[in-house]
Amino acid sequence: MSSQVSSGPRRGLNARQAETYERLLVAGEAELRAVGREALTVRTVAQRAGVSPATAYTYLASRNHLFAELFARLLSDHPAPQVTEGAAYERVRAVVHHFAALLHDAPEITAAVTPALLGDDPEVERLRLRIGAEFARRFAAALGEANRPEVLDALLLAFSGALLQLGMGLMTYPEFRDRLDAVTAVILRELP
Repeated sequence: MSSQVSSGPRRGLNARQAETYERLLVAGEAELRAVGREALTVRTVAQRAGVSPATAYTYLASRNHLFAELFARLLSDHPAPQVTEGAAYERVRAVVHHFAALLHDAPEITAAVTPALLGDDPEVERLRLRIGAEFARRFAAALGEANRPEVLDALLLAFSGALLQLGMGLMTYPEFRDRLDAVTAVILRELP
């Protein structure tokens, strides 16, 4: 897979550790859907996964770390469409629509990851950088020949701001998609 966000277990884990890590992520997603982000704890995830809390904490530094891991996994499991035809606007629009559908289909993860990524946990910081790099990679690929640093920066700033507004409940998923379509058109209007 071309994605920079790893879909597999963390590096350096043996088979048994990787299986435990996988169980924790599956349990974490199930717990998030069952009780929501406010009620979820690493302890309840551990219980759902059938491991001790101490074991869970060796893999998950915090619930914010779990939320960031789940979001990174969501991205890696759903690569951006490979759109090579059409104008830069149409290619970027396809990526935006892909993100909007992805976020819409995982509302619990989307709501949980927004505040999580703002945290200062070192594991969250590591994932925040990887997730941001993946956003940049997807938009740069969609821009193709129109990729210039200032254009990519403008798209990433608009996208991250829209993600924050979506996470704060200030817009719906269709509004997220439609408003980013309009902003993308403004950003790219002077390009050939």
